[in-house]
Amino acid sequence: MQRRTVLILSSTLLISGLSLSAYFWLKPETVQHAQSIFKKKPIVTRFDWDAELESYLSSYVFKELPTQQQTLSDPFGIVVDRAGNLFIADAGEHNRILKMNKAGEISVFAGGTEGYADSPSEGKGNAQFHTPSGLAIDTSGNLYVADTGNHRIRKISKDGIVTTLAGNGQAGFRDGNAGEAEFNGPIGVAVSKEGYVYVADTYNDRIRVISPAGVVTTLAGGDSPGMQDGVGSLARFDTPSHIVIDSQGALIVTDTRNNAVRKILPNGDVSTLISSDPKDRDALLRRPVGLAITHDDHVYVSELSHGRILQIAPDGRVRGLTGVDIDIIPGDDTSPRLNSPVGIAVDRDGHLLVSDNGKSMLHRVRQRGVTTTDSIAPRAVSVTEPVAPLVSSTLWPLLPQDKPHEVVGTIGEVRGNYEGESRDHFHRGVDMQAAMGDAVVAIKEEKVSSPVSAWAATTINEGMRVNKLSYIHMKVGRSLKETPLDAQKFQLIKDPQGKLQQVRVRRGTRFHVGESLGTVNSMYHVHLNYAPQGDVVNPLRLNFIGFQDSVAPQITRIDIADRDGKILDKPVPVRPVTHISKSKTGKKQRIAPLPSLASTEPLRLSRNLEEVSIIVDAYDQADGNMARRRLGLYELGYQIVDADGKALPGFEQANMTIRFNHLPADEEAVKVAYAENSGITVHGNASTKFLYNVTNAIHDGHATIQFWKIKDLPAGEYQIRIVAKDYAGNLAVGKTSLRVVLD
Repeated sequence: MQRRTVLILSSTLLISGLSLSAYFWLKPETVQHAQSIFKKKPIVTRFDWDAELESYLSSYVFKELPTQQQTLSDPFGIVVDRAGNLFIADAGEHNRILKMNKAGEISVFAGGTEGYADSPSEGKGNAQFHTPSGLAIDTSGNLYVADTGNHRIRKISKDGIVTTLAGNGQAGFRDGNAGEAEFNGPIGVAVSKEGYVYVADTYNDRIRVISPAGVVTTLAGGDSPGMQDGVGSLARFDTPSHIVIDSQGALIVTDTRNNAVRKILPNGDVSTLISSDPKDRDALLRRPVGLAITHDDHVYVSELSHGRILQIAPDGRVRGLTGVDIDIIPGDDTSPRLNSPVGIAVDRDGHLLVSDNGKSMLHRVRQRGVTTTDSIAPRAVSVTEPVAPLVSSTLWPLLPQDKPHEVVGTIGEVRGNYEGESRDHFHRGVDMQAAMGDAVVAIKEEKVSSPVSAWAATTINEGMRVNKLSYIHMKVGRSLKETPLDAQKFQLIKDPQGKLQQVRVRRGTRFHVGESLGTVNSMYHVHLNYAPQGDVVNPLRLNFIGFQDSVAPQITRIDIADRDGKILDKPVPVRPVTHISKSKTGKKQRIAPLPSLASTEPLRLSRNLEEVSIIVDAYDQADGNMARRRLGLYELGYQIVDADGKALPGFEQANMTIRFNHLPADEEAVKVAYAENSGITVHGNASTKFLYNVTNAIHDGHATIQFWKIKDLPAGEYQIRIVAKDYAGNLAVGKTSLRVVLD
C-alpha cells in the first residue's frame, strides 16, 4: 500500500539564538530539558527504530487491597518522575491520580470522587477532581494537573497535598491573578525548570502561562478558532490539547482540530511544524492529541483518527511509528496499532508508555532490540484486554426508549461513497429508522472522553461520541430548526456570517439516560456505534428492549471465482418466492421464502485453476422490516464434502470464516469480505448487494485473503455447503449448497 504522507511546513525543531520573552520570563538554558531529570545518561534517540507494541496495564490491585481488582476508567495524561515513578490521570468515573512505583505497586496519589476540593492544610484529606487530563512534573517532584471539568490547574506536592494553582472554576476567559483567572476546559499542561506553567486552554483556543508569582497571561491565540501562524493574539488554534517544551525553550503544541502540530517561540511567534489536509481521511496526521519529547528533541505525537504514534526528528522528518500500513496481505494491517492514544511518556530506556482511553488501558511501545534495564515493570497487573460483557437489556436512542424501532442497518454491511465506489467501507454500527427532527437521546449515563467528540457539523454524517457510544446522522446539540438544546453543554461555533462551523462538547461533559443529544437529520435514521473496549463491536449485543428477529437469512446464489475475482460459468440463479398469507385478523403478512433445491447440474472446474473463491449472495431481514429492506448477515462459512457426503479433511465442521463481531481497523478489508459488484453507492432506495467471499477470513479485527485449494484434490464431484446466520442465530435458507465437478 502507498505510504501516507503529511505536509512538512518547517524543516527543523531546533531554533538557536532565541530572544528573551515577555511571556516566558526566563532564559532558554533554564527551561526544563525533557529526560534530564533522570540520573543516568539518557540514550541517543534514533529515527529508524522498530516498534513492538505490548499491553502494559489494564487492571491491577492496590497494595493495601490485594483482593480487589481495579480497572482503568479513562486514562489520559501520564508522566514519569526522576525516581522512576509513573503517574496516571485516570478520569472517567474515577477522577483520581494513580501512582505506580518502580516495583509495580499502584496506589491512589490523589482524588477519587468527581467534584472540586483541595486537601486540607493538615493532611492529604479527600481532594476531588473533575476529569483530570494532562500531567506535568517539575524538578522538585511537584505534579501539575489540567483539571478539565473544573476549569482549573491543580498542583499536587510530592507528599500528595492538592492545591489550586489557577482558575476560579468558571468556564470563561480572563487573565490576571491566578484565583480570578478563567479557563475553558484546559487539557494540556507543561512546566519549565523555573516554575512557569503553560496551559493548553483547549476550548478557548489559546495557550496560557502561569508565572511563579501567580499571574495568568495569554501567550498565543485569539478570540475564535482558526488556523493561522503569527505572533501572540494574531495566531489562531483550534482545540489545542497538549504541550511540551524543547531544549531551546520553545513550546510544541498539538492543535487537534487543525490536524497540526504547532511551535511557539518564547516571544509568542507561532509557526506550523506539520499539518495535513482535513479532507484527507488517510493522512498520516489526523486529530493529534498527545505529546512527548526526548532529551535530544525528538517529538512523539499520538493521533486519534487512526490510533497512530508519529515521530518527528529535530531536522523535521516525520514518520509513522505505529499503526501505519505496511506491505502485507491487503486488508489485514497487523502492524502495531492502538485505538485512542492520548498521553505519551518516554521511559529511561527510550520506550514509550502510551495511555489509550479508548481501550481503557496503557500500552508500551518498545524499541526492538533494546533491553529493558531501568523501566517500570508492573506487578500484579492484568495485560489481557477485557471482554465486553453482554448486556441484559438496553434502551433505544429514540423515543419512546422502551419500545422497539425498525432496525435498518447492521454492523459489517458494505457501504459505498460519493465517487462511485460501492465497496468503500464497512458499516460499523446499527441503524434505527426515525423521522427527520426526532430527538436522539442518550442510552447510558456517560461522560465525554475525547477532546473532539463532535464532528462534521451541517453534513449528513454529523455525530458525536460519548465515551463508548457514538451517535451519528443528527444535528448535534440543536433542534431541526437549529435552536440550541443546552448552551452549557453544546457550544455552537459560527463564522462572521453566522454560518455554523462546528459544535463543541467539552471533554468531561456528562449526559444522563434520556437526555437529548440532538435531532435526526435528513438521513432519517440514527446510527449507533458501540466500542466498550475501544474497537467497535456489534451493537446488537446491547439487547435493545423489544427487538425481535425471527426471519431467516436468504441465500439466493453461490458462485465460484478465480484468483482474479472473475466469476466462472455462473450457475442459474434460484429465485426465492415470498409467500403472502392472511393472519387471524385478516391482515396480510409476509412469510420467509421456502428453502429451494440445489441446482441439478454441477459446475465444472479445472484443477489447473489451483485455487478459487466461493462467493455467496445473501441477505437478512428482521421483524418489522419493509419488504424491500436488505440487512447484512452476522456469520458465514462453508464445508466441503465428497460425492458420498463425507467431509474432506479440515472440513469436518463448517469453516466459519466471516464473523462481524469486531471489524478490522483498515477499511480496505471491506474488499476482502465482499466480492466485486457488492453494495450500492452512498445511500438510496436501491437494494444493497451482499456478495460475501466466504473463503476469505474476517473476524476478531483481522482480515485475511484465502482460497479453496483444488489443485491437489482428486478429480470427481464435490459439494459446497454454506452455513450462514444472523445475529439472532437464525440459519440461512435458500440455495445453501452447490455441486461442483473437478476435472
